[in-house]
Amino acid sequence: MIDPIEIIQRYYSPSSEAYRILVAHSQDVCQMATEIVQAHAELGADLQFVQEAAMLHDIGIYLTDASGIDCHGDEPYIRHGYLGAELLRSLGYPRHALVAERHTGSGLTMQEIRQRGIDLPEGIYAPQSVEERIVCYADKFFSKTKLSKRKSLEAVRRSLLKHGEQAVIRFDALHQELGLGTETSQ
Repeated sequence: MIDPIEIIQRYYSPSSEAYRILVAHSQDVCQMATEIVQAHAELGADLQFVQEAAMLHDIGIYLTDASGIDCHGDEPYIRHGYLGAELLRSLGYPRHALVAERHTGSGLTMQEIRQRGIDLPEGIYAPQSVEERIVCYADKFFSKTKLSKRKSLEAVRRSLLKHGEQAVIRFDALHQELGLGTETSQ
């Protein structure tokens, strides 16, 4: 068992706005991910791992240039999952790293990465394991700018549509597998 807050505090000052945003967002994602694991026992997901990974999935945001969430790094925000994954690998958490690396959007294909000119090395950037899929799915329902407000299913779909129809199709497949049937409108 690991302590995600202790890991986060290695890279974020607890008094910073970035820390407050990251922890609040991650707690929202963790809560929904926990609900999903409990509602879908048939999937056999590792609850403790899902909770740890949900808390750490966005650890790389501080390395990006996203002033709206108090992150003042040099990297484009789209790379936060990859950067967080590299950080988690360096700490000896390879499974947690895969969750961070594969949660962006509804997953990214190498074709999309090339078409959009995203600076990522060859790899798999779409969730593979059930735990990766759960965190990726739960993350889509929470923004870092409207903390603690769960988006409606339609709002999630609309936000993904700007990344193309394939992103929505992938999300819909996640929803078919993981949906709770209680997604709220907000």
